Amino acid sequence: MKIILFLALVFSANTYAQDDHQIDTKTIKRFFEPLPESIIDEEENAALIKLGKTLYLDPRLSINDKISCNSCHQLDNYGVDNEPTSPGHDNKRGDRNSPTTLNAALHIAQFWDGRASDVEEQALGPILNPIEMGMPSKGAVVSKLKAINEYQKLFAAAFPDQKHPFNYNNIGVAIGAFERTLLTPSRFDDYLKGNEDALNQVEKKGLNKFINAGCVTCHNGVVIGGNSYQKIGVVESYETDDRGRFEVTHIESDKKKFKVPSLRNITKTGPYFHDGSVETLDEAIRLMAKHQLGKDVDAAFIEDIKAFLGSLTARK
Repeated sequence: MKIILFLALVFSANTYAQDDHQIDTKTIKRFFEPLPESIIDEEENAALIKLGKTLYLDPRLSINDKISCNSCHQLDNYGVDNEPTSPGHDNKRGDRNSPTTLNAALHIAQFWDGRASDVEEQALGPILNPIEMGMPSKGAVVSKLKAINEYQKLFAAAFPDQKHPFNYNNIGVAIGAFERTLLTPSRFDDYLKGNEDALNQVEKKGLNKFINAGCVTCHNGVVIGGNSYQKIGVVESYETDDRGRFEVTHIESDKKKFKVPSLRNITKTGPYFHDGSVETLDEAIRLMAKHQLGKDVDAAFIEDIKAFLGSLTARK
């Protein structure tokens, strides 16, 4: 990571005004990694993953039997609902945008402020959140599931070595196992693995601009983000009442810091930013350039960057 950040800062400083500077493939591959083939043994964990998927799709995890994980993180819509913020069980909304669950297991932490360490912990939060799924207690969730015959079999199969498999923690373990299967390789992965023709010339031009401008300082690694916390408004102040990671750490320097979002599938997962306040990717690119890099960019820059970002969309 230190090497990546050093290289990014060097490129940002030395080629800041040279967006078309050509970067060789070897150097490009120092910034990014292709997605792994798998991060969970799907055969060995088949029963656990089956339970996790069933729970992920089940609205009975909510107080009114209407809200599931999939309501806000839709599997057939790149893991999002395309809402600025998501409606909960009584149509109230929280303050933050619902990020995609696709590739989320590869992030350093979960939620915009990183308050959950992994997808297993994250999966349990919304169930008890009074605005989201609204269940009153862990015990109420477990009792509700135990009364469903289907889950008697699924939990027993998923946790064969446990005498009492029905517990709240196991719900998160199962949903997390399922989410670890949600990897979305793209043409960019093919490119990183050596297929030079996987990206067209416009996309390669956008990739070069992405690196030269300094975007790669924060958006790097296997999910092109998701691996650090950064202040929004590094160069030019960005107005927001959300104190970000400060709410978790209570460290003054963490005010307005958020986990850097992954850019995988980004052309499909708007609206953008922590509060879902930015409707278009064009505007998101313009604002990031302005507030994070101190750079006013033109339409050509935005179009080229957007072309590269399109190569991060999952292969069908």
